[in-house]
Amino acid sequence: MKGKILVVKHTESEDAGSLGEYLKRMGWNIHTVELSKGEKLPNSFKDISACIMMGGPMNVYEEDKYPFLKDEYFFIKDILKKEIPFLGVCLGAQLLAKSCEAKIKKSPVKEIGWYNVNLTIDGKEDILFKGLSDKINVFQWHEDTFDLPKRGILLARSSPFINQAFKIGENAYGLQFHIEITPELIRDWLRSVKDINIKKKNY
Repeated sequence: MKGKILVVKHTESEDAGSLGEYLKRMGWNIHTVELSKGEKLPNSFKDISACIMMGGPMNVYEEDKYPFLKDEYFFIKDILKKEIPFLGVCLGAQLLAKSCEAKIKKSPVKEIGWYNVNLTIDGKEDILFKGLSDKINVFQWHEDTFDLPKRGILLARSSPFINQAFKIGENAYGLQFHIEITPELIRDWLRSVKDINIKKKNY
């Protein structure tokens, strides 16, 4: 068995999905913290090889309503200082941006469904995306966006959401889109909303 990967969940229905299944098959030990159930972030990074921070329906600026968001702000700062590999997905990406003092703001429109994003020159060469086509089709579900942190490297962009994927240092990534998505996750999310227009994938 390989080392431990910490998965931070903000709500029961947003887990590591296909990403978690892949990591388990590769022999990684997955340790999940469910913040919505009152579980706490670890006080130590001992035995943690990497951290994946998932999405959620809350906004990063709702710290009064969700106090754990403030804890995550400092938690990510410590991760960056210790150079522990980090992946933030959707809300997790916005939390990474905020921890790097970037502005988080309401999007001009909501993105829900399958959309194309374009890799930047840096994105095409980065180990996370290298070998993929310049344009990739990804699943989106968000109403907020963020500015690129000052020390961030933009890896993927789209219109009207310029900042779709970015990198901090050598091993911290933020993805606005959901690479972990599965049909089961989509069905769970759809059950929680009504009167929603979703952009479907063209196969």
